[in-house]
Amino acid sequence: MIILLFILWVIFNGRITAEIAVVGLIISLAVTIFCKKFFFQEKRNTKHIIKEDFMTVAYIGVLIVEIIKANIAVLTIMLSNKIEIEPYFCHFKTDLKNPIHRILLANSITLTPGTITVELSEKGEYKVHCLDKSFADGIDDSIFVKMLRKMEEL
Repeated sequence: MIILLFILWVIFNGRITAEIAVVGLIISLAVTIFCKKFFFQEKRNTKHIIKEDFMTVAYIGVLIVEIIKANIAVLTIMLSNKIEIEPYFCHFKTDLKNPIHRILLANSITLTPGTITVELSEKGEYKVHCLDKSFADGIDDSIFVKMLRKMEEL
């Protein structure tokens, strides 16, 4: 969380100087400590928190790459006269235990062009509408699911 807050601080400032970096680090650290103290009751060590932050940054990076790839796939379908669109409803279940990770997966699927999460049950069952049947291939064991499993293991 410290890293994400610091990156946001730099982006909002529009430039980076020594003063901005120091103040950003101090504020990021203070906000993180505040959030961890008042919003999370479990005690975790610093090494665990850093691993979690790096996994979150990696997840966001993968999400951005997947959004770009999906944009290209949708654009290819839109611009091609020969490709017939075959809409498809995909049903799958994950073994993710954390409800926040389940919601994050549903939102990641929806953010990716060409797919929309229509339903998410409490048991971890998803119903996803895909623009084309090919978009449903491997959705139940996608990179999102694999990364969220790793995050749960931390």
